[in-house]
Amino acid sequence: MAPKKPLCLPSLLLPLLTLLLPQADTRSFVVDRDHNRFLLDGAPFRYVSGSLHYFRVPRVLWADRLLKMRMSGLNVVQFYVPWNYHEPEPGVYNFNGSRDLFAFLKEATLANLLVILRPGPYICAEWEMGGLPAWLLRKPKIHLRTSDPDFLAAVDSWFKVLLPRIYPWLYHNGGNIISIQVENEYGSYRACDVSYMRHLAGLFRALLGDKILLFTTDGPEGLKCGSLKGLYTTVDFGPADNMTKIFGLLRKYEPRGPLVNSEYYTGWLDYWGQNHSTRSVPAVTKGLEKMLKLGASVNMYMFHGGTNFGYWNGADEKGRFLPITTSYDYDAPISEAGDPTPKLFAIRNVISKFQEVPLGPLPPPSPKMTLGPLTLHLDGNLLDFLDLLCPQGPIHSILPMTFEAVNQVHGYMLYRTYLTHTVSEPTQLWVPNNGVHDRAYVMVDGVFQGVLERNMKHNLFLMGKIGAKLDVLLENMGRLSFGSNSSDFKGLLQPPILGQTILTQWLMFPLKVDNLVKWWFPIQPLKSSHPQTPSGPTFYSTTFPILHSGGDTFLFLPGWMKGQVWINGFNLGRYWTKRGPQQTLYVPRPLLFPRGAHNRITLLELENVPPQPQIQFLDRPILNSTKHRTYVYSLSSASEPMELSGH
Repeated sequence: MAPKKPLCLPSLLLPLLTLLLPQADTRSFVVDRDHNRFLLDGAPFRYVSGSLHYFRVPRVLWADRLLKMRMSGLNVVQFYVPWNYHEPEPGVYNFNGSRDLFAFLKEATLANLLVILRPGPYICAEWEMGGLPAWLLRKPKIHLRTSDPDFLAAVDSWFKVLLPRIYPWLYHNGGNIISIQVENEYGSYRACDVSYMRHLAGLFRALLGDKILLFTTDGPEGLKCGSLKGLYTTVDFGPADNMTKIFGLLRKYEPRGPLVNSEYYTGWLDYWGQNHSTRSVPAVTKGLEKMLKLGASVNMYMFHGGTNFGYWNGADEKGRFLPITTSYDYDAPISEAGDPTPKLFAIRNVISKFQEVPLGPLPPPSPKMTLGPLTLHLDGNLLDFLDLLCPQGPIHSILPMTFEAVNQVHGYMLYRTYLTHTVSEPTQLWVPNNGVHDRAYVMVDGVFQGVLERNMKHNLFLMGKIGAKLDVLLENMGRLSFGSNSSDFKGLLQPPILGQTILTQWLMFPLKVDNLVKWWFPIQPLKSSHPQTPSGPTFYSTTFPILHSGGDTFLFLPGWMKGQVWINGFNLGRYWTKRGPQQTLYVPRPLLFPRGAHNRITLLELENVPPQPQIQFLDRPILNSTKHRTYVYSLSSASEPMELSGH
């Protein structure tokens, strides 16, 4: 916890208290280069740490997850600070509720865990835009993660708010933060701007002082550009990598001091359309034991993954655009629902060979609940609610504008134009230069026609009379968090072309879907011209009671295609049942009202509603059921092997 103010006590007691209470100035965490180790308060110390992201776990569950980490034998928790989670607009800061990272630091203290902090400014983490705020892209020519003056000015402004608030939590000040990372895997970013890294290091020193241990983390191939003199160099790698070779390479950059693996991968992330990733228990434990025998300190990434609620998932670009799933289960030792797994018990057994593990059993798995099937009811087509979704009215432009240009950060934007001539034969609608970022749902006079998608070959043919209304709903599927040196703008980056005609004169509606779901539903739609079988972007909902205390559960959406889900106004995240692998969405128990109160679930289905619009709540997740490998139809002709993502 942060240091407290001294108590008002009689002066005779003060000398005694001075002897009895631990003093902040006696606390230290330093590198002992002579003996290749860390020293904590002067004593040899090795950390066995795990990653957990407060922004992926509901606040009410933080204490539970941290306790399970401590009971597993960990003595440190490592986590990022996503800039875009805390500064949604320039100069507007949010450290409340689930964004109260200082409350998370306090919970870590109560769990008897020290902290390794990774404040960025870039974090990757498979998080939207790698943690950088999208409003940076309002300056289209900005060069992210470089010494571009526009980028540095924004970074400096943010850190002058964040780091002074972090300062009391540094270990030598009485807090629990023992070390802080500067940037993140910068060597994997092709800019390799040494001036930028030096600027960051100087900024951290100026705001945090000289006593805190600052470090860098890179994969073995990134050590050259990611390391910096004056910052302690660490490396990351997984169970399948050559530990001896990688630690040998690390010694070229850090000849003396403890060996550190800052990201030892217990599992891996998932992309829509690919199989659920796993790491075997024997492989993970074998590598961990080998590192601990070497005397290395290690952080396991992830120890508990959590969930990309809302629109917060990131994306990779590895020859094609690869958005990351809502689940961030990661095949981690603690499951997405917070339950201990066999991997956790095996890891705990390894740790117990090298240091004391707290006595007592781990908390059991949380209660789980089944419910349904429940039938959902049509609320109306998305187009029926435009006045509520965009109360300020549309923006007019000859050519379509990006999300960033109209200050739309997440979610959806509707682009509308009218046909200037009759199209009597099926005519292809296409967007040049891969200009759909990321997924477009096309309608003519309110009738759904099909989908255009980034990096995908979709043949979409339209017909319509002169004056027909052409609507293109654009979905931002998550900005790139790794694998690109370019800014990831969203929306229509190029004007669509119908046959040979460039479409102009666009109305753009930035949609506030979350506001509609939270504040306006249930309402009667403004129009009632619903087709017999609704298709295209459509809202469905129902209410349901839970007649007992409830439990964690997993929302199953059989037959639904793709869309977004809200429960009691909370944005649970994206589903993409058609593509997989994730078939269920984790619903934490605190989101549900128990014992007879009415819960409301709302779906925005973007493509096609099943003949029976039903859902179910299951007592276990389905994370590995890839049904349609549509992603293989890439615009890229090369089929290069997948590279590993950074974090």
